[in-house]
Amino acid sequence: MAEVHGRCDGRFAGVGEALAEQLDRDELGASIAVDLDGETVVDIWGGHRDPERTTPWTQDTIVNVWSTTKCVLNLAALVLVERGDLDVDAPVADYWPEFAAKGKKDVLVRHLMSHTSGVPAWEPPFSVRDMYDWESACERLAQQRPWWEPGTASGYHAASQGFLVGEVIRRITNTTFKKFVADEIAGPLGADFQIGARSRDFGRVASLVAPPQQEPAGEIDPSSVSVRTFTAPVMSVKATSSPEWRAADLGALNGHSNARGVLDVLRVLSLGGSAGGVRLLSPGTIELVFAQQADGVDLVLGEPFRWGIGYCLGSPVVPYVPEGRTFYWGGWGGSLAVMDLDRRLTITYVMNAMAPGILGSDRSEAYVRAVYDAL
Repeated sequence: MAEVHGRCDGRFAGVGEALAEQLDRDELGASIAVDLDGETVVDIWGGHRDPERTTPWTQDTIVNVWSTTKCVLNLAALVLVERGDLDVDAPVADYWPEFAAKGKKDVLVRHLMSHTSGVPAWEPPFSVRDMYDWESACERLAQQRPWWEPGTASGYHAASQGFLVGEVIRRITNTTFKKFVADEIAGPLGADFQIGARSRDFGRVASLVAPPQQEPAGEIDPSSVSVRTFTAPVMSVKATSSPEWRAADLGALNGHSNARGVLDVLRVLSLGGSAGGVRLLSPGTIELVFAQQADGVDLVLGEPFRWGIGYCLGSPVVPYVPEGRTFYWGGWGGSLAVMDLDRRLTITYVMNAMAPGILGSDRSEAYVRAVYDAL
């Protein structure tokens, strides 16, 4: 059986066993962390950083976590709410006047955070390289018409949410999203989490391995919201290894961390707003997450999702996350973060061998079930 490093409290031994089993099957390299009531009870890792299996995944290995980054993006917005600098019920144009163009004057901040703004992507043509120019990418979003009536349905803002929410943060703070995370969130919490990756950290970044190709089910409608979102831009796993990607400010896509780093940031949500002696939020601000914004088939993802402000509140796509005062999101390929306020529990998982699908995987399920079985 594959070797697992780190530590699990005795009652959570099943989580380590689950990781060992998956490393013998579909995992290449991965890490899992669990915080229960302010104590890190699982912090484990194993496997390899590279597909050739020449470099082991170690305690300080980090990886591009794709849309798990959005959990930190929306936490950053909540931090500004807590400070009284941002109102989720205010028009986006109060902070970013140019955004009012083309019928968007009534789009609210909470619409950006809950994927209901009608601006899930850019009008084509738009490429991954176009995202590296923050000013141009934001200007193009500001000049678009909504693709549906804002607030009436969700359509996953796969890449655009990083610019939409990130530009509001930038307008308020006069600093980049990347720097805000470093100075106001990861730094104070002592978390190994960064937007992009510093060049000095390139040597510890695990290589992502693209998921198996899936044949589309049925006819493809090129005019659909889903196709338009996933083709502007078309995401590239190869691009994540480039210095340009790692230098970019992609608040929806290019967070770099490991399970412990993600945990050290997000457990603040499960623990009532403070962790490690650092308070970022009050319970009242966290409560905003549970204000339901959409419940139905997401126009981009094509599956039912119930969205609160900033996070998913429930979906049959991940039936292994229990109902209740729980919210979560994850990244392309299977990385996942679960915040369970009832149990003061946080679960994080990141990996480099990507599984098919937009949220969760069979591996994610094995680990989350092992955690809940231990409780």
